[in-house]
Amino acid sequence: MSSDFGLVNGIDAKATILIVDDDEINRMILDDMLYEDYNIEQAENGIEALKKLSDEACKPSLVLLDIIMPEMNGLEVLQRMRSNETTKKIPVILITVEKEYEAKGLSEGAVDYIFKPFDHNIVKSRIDNQMELARYRENLEFLVNKKVNELTAAKEKVLTAVASFIEARSIESGEHVKRTSILTGIIAELLLKNPLFRDELLEKDYNIMVKATPLHDVGKIAVPDNILLKPGKLTPEEFGIMETHTTIGSEMIQQMQFEEDENDLYLMHCYNICRYHHERWDGKGYPDKLASTDIPLSARIVSIVDVYDALVSQRVYKPPFSHEEAMKIIAEDSGKKFDADIVNELLKSDYIFKQVYGI
Repeated sequence: MSSDFGLVNGIDAKATILIVDDDEINRMILDDMLYEDYNIEQAENGIEALKKLSDEACKPSLVLLDIIMPEMNGLEVLQRMRSNETTKKIPVILITVEKEYEAKGLSEGAVDYIFKPFDHNIVKSRIDNQMELARYRENLEFLVNKKVNELTAAKEKVLTAVASFIEARSIESGEHVKRTSILTGIIAELLLKNPLFRDELLEKDYNIMVKATPLHDVGKIAVPDNILLKPGKLTPEEFGIMETHTTIGSEMIQQMQFEEDENDLYLMHCYNICRYHHERWDGKGYPDKLASTDIPLSARIVSIVDVYDALVSQRVYKPPFSHEEAMKIIAEDSGKKFDADIVNELLKSDYIFKQVYGI
């Protein structure tokens, strides 16, 4: 049975097995059984095993884990592996002389057991079977992820095309979509330095958020030309119709979401940005009158860049404001319309915005 998990520089690469046992003789016996088919790493206790598992150079495809060890027993190691994102999917076969641990280990996430003293044929068969299952799972995950990425790319193309159509209808420059994406990326990079925002930006992949930004006004597709293109001030009735672009846009995004897309970050960011980029920090925005951190972070960022771009750009109803004037207006609305912590980070490096516009 093949133990190869891939190709490295065109050469079949052996999968790695980590053997964890405080008894050196046991480690040597297992190593001797397996070294011809697998790369072998060893750890003499649970603490050393966790260190190796955190080392990018190790990357085992399977762990053989003794239960009875000093300092940290095998079940504790297994629990820590299952609570860690980088190790929770690595299959673990437990090593024991006591059958009483079998149910406990399986309930904690072990995939199988091997018993001492070792029977060469049984040990080899169980390990080969688990490695084959691991290979199958990896291939299946690859195919699923590939299909998900293809569907996401297709949705992104459709939605971006709609956004471009909106810009073609709008009185705004066709560069508005491009600039708001650039500015959103700039603010996200600035916020990464702030512990208030770093974890959420990384967890929700701020790069995908940037890709979703062009869809912020996609709902304007349903706004009549006489309102969308009106050069003067909108009446209260007309403004009420204009406001619906947030709910219409978010509903369009929602209709593109299938059941299997529940964890699709791209569609999540598209929805949040479409619906909430006109909410205000003080709760006086629309459409849902959300306030403070109830407003998704992506929408709080886009609300600032959307206003900045509108202020410094030429419109038929107004001349462009200077960068300094625009930043003064944004600073005055800090804590009212905008998240003050985001504005503060922007004000520290607002010159970067000037560079985007060449002003």
